[in-house]
Amino acid sequence: MKVHERIRSLLRSPWTFYRVLLRGRYDFTYDLMPVQVRGMSTHKRINLTLSGQHLVYRHLRPANWPLHIQLELTNYCNLHCPVCPTGSGALARPPLDMDLGLFERVWNEIGPYLLTASLWGWGEPLLHPQLRDILRIASTQPVATLLSTNGQRLDRPDVQQALVDYPPTYLIVCIDGLTDETNQVYRRGARLQPALEGVKRIAAAKRERNLTFPILHMRYIVMRHNEHELPDIERFARDAEFDLLTIRTLSTTDSTDAAYPQFVPVASDWNAYEYEAGQRIRRHDYVCQQPFWFPALYSDGTLVPCDQDSQARLPFGVITPQRSFADVWFGRDSARVRRIVRDTPETLDICPNCPFADRPAEACSVRAVALRGPVMAQIGPLPGFHQQGQPGL
Repeated sequence: MKVHERIRSLLRSPWTFYRVLLRGRYDFTYDLMPVQVRGMSTHKRINLTLSGQHLVYRHLRPANWPLHIQLELTNYCNLHCPVCPTGSGALARPPLDMDLGLFERVWNEIGPYLLTASLWGWGEPLLHPQLRDILRIASTQPVATLLSTNGQRLDRPDVQQALVDYPPTYLIVCIDGLTDETNQVYRRGARLQPALEGVKRIAAAKRERNLTFPILHMRYIVMRHNEHELPDIERFARDAEFDLLTIRTLSTTDSTDAAYPQFVPVASDWNAYEYEAGQRIRRHDYVCQQPFWFPALYSDGTLVPCDQDSQARLPFGVITPQRSFADVWFGRDSARVRRIVRDTPETLDICPNCPFADRPAEACSVRAVALRGPVMAQIGPLPGFHQQGQPGL
């Protein structure tokens, strides 16, 4: 969170508290994806209010549960993207699917407090062998669920059926080229056909069943080899039957090496960072809130303060059948980690190369285009809220 964003949130806090506490409503965007939470439970209203205290002072043992969480369904992938630690082979953690029992226990514990849940991590989530059961469990809580995929399994009927019967709020399909040749420069091993075929079939099923979700979202990362395609990208996304298009800049990760600079766009408007004499300008206007309201849970049950800790070097702890999420989140080890992130981040491996700290912008995505009318994900226990595969709003 940028300093000016933090100040703006503080100035708006009286109005925000009124809407949250008295009306049970909260509107926000998550990386340019609009979300409107309505009819919030008392638990969720109180949790959101308590989380606001971190705008003033980041408490080492927070009174709140997470507002957002990253849930890594798998930590392996079917592509070989060169800047990703998984695709480049730099991820040291052994390949693993998240255990269904672990997912269900954690979801039942934290779901009543969450605003969003990102159902991916350092792997391809559609490879999870129990994807349908994961989505079924996720549908039991009024939480905005986001699922990001490279689309290579979207042409499978069982995957399509799971995504329609128990739809995530946003289905994000990552396409970084309008031809296979361009897309494969970064998405090594990818083909457009399965992704586009799957999107069209899901769009058809939504029309047939009068579904709102999943909102079909095409995400395009601008890089040197594909920036020439930008004039045609809206037409491509609309013809492919997406609902939303976002254009994104490429972030560094903690595995950054010589591969990254070759992808930096020529046009500075699409750069994630500003440069001087070829070097990234270091900024000092970022206040990290991740360990205080946005952790990541990895496939083996390890809870980390930030999903950028891809190697789990700085764990809060491990969730097991004997150790709950609360035990870890509110525990002594988590407080110790938060102190390091808050007070001496320069001593860590992950923080000096944080992909968010040096950005002049607040979000990774820099442009959003609604392709089929206004896009707004409405979440809440209201008539018509999608649950158990029923029609959406």
